[in-house]
Amino acid sequence: MPTPNPARGEVTVPLAGTPRRLCLTLGALARIEAALRLDDWSQLPQRFGRLSATELTAVLAALLEGGGEDPAVLSQRPVSVPEAVAAVAAALSACA
Repeated sequence: MPTPNPARGEVTVPLAGTPRRLCLTLGALARIEAALRLDDWSQLPQRFGRLSATELTAVLAALLEGGGEDPAVLSQRPVSVPEAVAAVAAALSACA
């Protein structure tokens, strides 16, 4: 796996025992807004506090895709809730 580019906001996190690259790109942000039915990105912080498992999976899939990963890995190997939450938090922190 190529080294993540921190200038681009990329981060590598372990998911189901495999390092995966995540990145909040504009496309990923648009997919997250659509999955959470948000009018704009400013609603994200309050909405992240009450994600369903389906929504958390959609957010993680968008971040994986933004990092150049295949989001289908989420259906191939089990990812724990704490692992998914930590991965999303790491990806969002890398953009700050």
